[in-house]
Amino acid sequence: MSWRLLALALLCALLAALWLGGCDTDRKADLDAGFAGLGEAAGDFAQARPGTPLHFPDDHGPHPDYRIEWWYLTANLEDEAGESLGAQWTLFRQALVPPDVRPKPTPWAADQLWMAHLAVSQGGTHRVAERFARSHSARGDGQAGVRSSPFRAWLDDWELRARSETPQADGFERLTLTAHQDDERGGFGYDLTLTAEGPLVLHGDGGFSQKAAGGQGSISSGSMYYSQPFWRVDGEMTLDGETRTVHGRAWLDREWSSQLLNERQQGWDWFSLHLDDGHKLMAFQLRGGGEAGSDYRSGTWVAADGTTTPLAPDALALTPLATAKVEGRELPTRWRIEIPAQGVDVVVQAPHSQRWMSTSVPYWEGEVTVTDRESGEALGEGYLEMTGY
Repeated sequence: MSWRLLALALLCALLAALWLGGCDTDRKADLDAGFAGLGEAAGDFAQARPGTPLHFPDDHGPHPDYRIEWWYLTANLEDEAGESLGAQWTLFRQALVPPDVRPKPTPWAADQLWMAHLAVSQGGTHRVAERFARSHSARGDGQAGVRSSPFRAWLDDWELRARSETPQADGFERLTLTAHQDDERGGFGYDLTLTAEGPLVLHGDGGFSQKAAGGQGSISSGSMYYSQPFWRVDGEMTLDGETRTVHGRAWLDREWSSQLLNERQQGWDWFSLHLDDGHKLMAFQLRGGGEAGSDYRSGTWVAADGTTTPLAPDALALTPLATAKVEGRELPTRWRIEIPAQGVDVVVQAPHSQRWMSTSVPYWEGEVTVTDRESGEALGEGYLEMTGY
């Protein structure tokens, strides 16, 4: 997602000098010049292009020739007492240098930076943790990394992995997620099992997701993007030292690219929604980047059997209805979403507005409910992410 490209690149720019210390002076100068698009060497990163085929399970793994990538999971959960909870786990990868100037894989050399976020939410409580690591793309035994088959994504002991160590045609079908963080309140985290009950979903044009008006086919305005929105979740969640049994549904996003937000784009609003009739909806808008400076919108309407309908900018409307004060800024936490061709006119609302991710790259991410705009009937749930406010 494009805002993450910019935010993580800025963060990495601050940390690169420290973590590239294993390079000699001349090499380090070359690497810094090409870092995160700040020099000519940035043109040597791979670029997302329409018509690029996706291959599984290989594309579940990392794409180190691209500048940025993530494995992004959100879950709407319920405990045995019927209390609603939320879980988020994200692993970000940032390439520090283009592939043609990678350092040799010595013990101290690194060409990839990793950042992971863990969040647990329940009612007015929201706990957040963050970790960092570095690695070399030629090695698969570091502090952080991703392996495509059998699937494993990790940073320290935070781990999303296939339940079987035997390579399968697609090891994404059955996963476990384990992540815990100690704190003065007794700690928080989860041990979850994820079972896919539907197929992978490719967004945009066969997995190429356009990010600005007039950008179809342009290497500067797109990413490779697919999701698994059909996870059934079971397991345990710990919050402030109390562990409870939970179940629910989850959504995993996979995206990689080498492009940043352009100067017209101020931020991002992104929705992943589970509807109770089996449909799923991914919708986003980049504030700016549309025609004549308008917002650029896109989405995917997913049937219960996984059949997809791409949503062009004029096929959906995302309208903020109300705001809440969060960390000194006004954030739209109540929205109207309209998709006329699908008969969709719903209100999406965050029941708890204080879901600020107070990480090195701060943003808002939290659970939402979905109701019919006219009748108020409950129709589903999901997650909303907002940045740039």
